[in-house]
Amino acid sequence: MNGIIDLGLVQVLLSYIFIIMVLIIVRRRGINREKEIAISSVRMTLQLIITGYLLAYVFENPHPVVTILIIVVMEGFAVHTVINKFKGKLSDKLKKIIAFSMVTGTLSCLLYFLMIVVRISPWYDPQYFIPIAGMLIGNSMTGVSLGVKSLQEGMTVQKSWVEEALILGATPKRATREILNQTFDAAIMPTINSMIGMGIVFLPGMMTGQILSGTSPNTAVTYQIAIMLGILGAVALSVMIMLQLGYRSYFNEADQLIE
Repeated sequence: MNGIIDLGLVQVLLSYIFIIMVLIIVRRRGINREKEIAISSVRMTLQLIITGYLLAYVFENPHPVVTILIIVVMEGFAVHTVINKFKGKLSDKLKKIIAFSMVTGTLSCLLYFLMIVVRISPWYDPQYFIPIAGMLIGNSMTGVSLGVKSLQEGMTVQKSWVEEALILGATPKRATREILNQTFDAAIMPTINSMIGMGIVFLPGMMTGQILSGTSPNTAVTYQIAIMLGILGAVALSVMIMLQLGYRSYFNEADQLIE
């Protein structure tokens, strides 16, 4: 099997024609996104270049402290990204719950996946630890963001229904049950949809990368199946922890809705 084809600087620059195409489209359509698209493209390029050099060094010089520090940075950035999306709209209690749910949900699934499923050795092997952590944390970040958004909307739109249920004697948990179920469903649906189309509509990034690097398609498939199940588990667990703890932030100690 042939090795992967290296892309030179000129080849990479040629791919920026897609950015130019998008900029032309949004400009002609009068959509004010040119600056955002340009900045995101530059940031993406710089971040990936820096990440590439960093990972090359880390892979060649594996150390448990370095691996742990990278995971901490990834978790911290993910939590910050989620909270920053709702700037000024989250209570301090809910912010702490988001951080706890993200860290607990992703780390528990990550450690199980690496130690029990893949069984890496040494346990801190960055070649496995960091890329898989990135996939679990990134997808969980999206799921928790959707969960927080849906929870806020549900508690606002259905506030009168929740108040009526409380008046009739329902507990906060029972009064918000439907909202939490709808929120959980909305948060995990993107992951489920990607699983449905995988292999027929598109080949996922991890599998594509392995095949391009010369790995047997069958081996790439087994890894992709395992990692997608891990992603689903991490998203579901992170969102569920956030919901089970987060709904209480809308009530006071007397089980009354906070205005």
